Amino acid sequence: MTVHPLSRRPQQRRLVVAVRGPAGTGKSWFAASLADAGLGRLCFFDTERKARLLPGADGSHYDAIEVEHPDELLPFVDWALGEGRAEQGYGCFALDSWAMYFGRKHRATVQAVRERTGDPTAQPSAEELQADQVVFQEVLRRLCVDSGACVVITDQIAARGKQDREENEMGRVLPMTSSGLEYFVDVMLELSLRQDGFETKRVATVVKSNAPDLPVGTVFENPDFADVLAELGVGPAPVETPAPGVLPEPALAHPAGPTLADLLAEAEGFGLGRPQVLLAARHYCGVQDLDELTAADREDLLDRMRDRYATSGDSAATAEPEVKVSKRKKAA
Repeated sequence: MTVHPLSRRPQQRRLVVAVRGPAGTGKSWFAASLADAGLGRLCFFDTERKARLLPGADGSHYDAIEVEHPDELLPFVDWALGEGRAEQGYGCFALDSWAMYFGRKHRATVQAVRERTGDPTAQPSAEELQADQVVFQEVLRRLCVDSGACVVITDQIAARGKQDREENEMGRVLPMTSSGLEYFVDVMLELSLRQDGFETKRVATVVKSNAPDLPVGTVFENPDFADVLAELGVGPAPVETPAPGVLPEPALAHPAGPTLADLLAEAEGFGLGRPQVLLAARHYCGVQDLDELTAADREDLLDRMRDRYATSGDSAATAEPEVKVSKRKKAA
């Protein structure tokens, strides 16, 4: 043994983030924001060949590398972690996108099987799918583990839940999709768009997390990587600008049911934070934001909280850890 084990204690807090969501929600833009997080030069692997539309991708601000064939990705990653890091000073990495790489590799496997068998409907065997997974996992391992750096990997949801429904005697049709990516990342964000008056805002919600400072349900508005990193107490803190003055809405003479403020106030009395209320609202009411709740929805959530905590005399603080709300959301 040439390396003392205690020399491998964690010396740096870093974050590996997966970002998923529909097209047009700003996944590539979020990945490119790594270049402004003060982590060193960004190496951006572009499997979709869309980075040409991002500012600074021509090498003036960071290096975007177009991957024309999926088999090029792993050698490019090896170069970036070796010679590229020494020559260009790469301090962070992004892969845009995992879905494109996975889809093209799986398509190549299916075509090879059909050419070999002469059957235009043939599908890869379980052993062939497992061999593919070894290659997929090697790309993720090199980027997310061996790099020792902050990483962003984008993904997309082509058909939500489809991978859970389509099963056969070999198991899942595609065993490694976004769910396989989850094993290699610290935090998974789901991006969506929300109309706020005459402006469209990007909203990122934490849907999977290994970081106590970023619990599931934490919400960021118009986020970049520095915002997420700041929640861990590392990296430059996001600049908070004062919110413009907004005229208060006229109070209703006879409000129809409890207001959102009433709901949050009573939830706080039970030891529940806004992220926990948001998760319950998404599950029971099918909304993506608390502002979408109707009076009936708010009444239903209040009844559920009272049944759960008021009748038992218990509180959420004694039942489970308190969920922390994003600093940006508090400021908003």
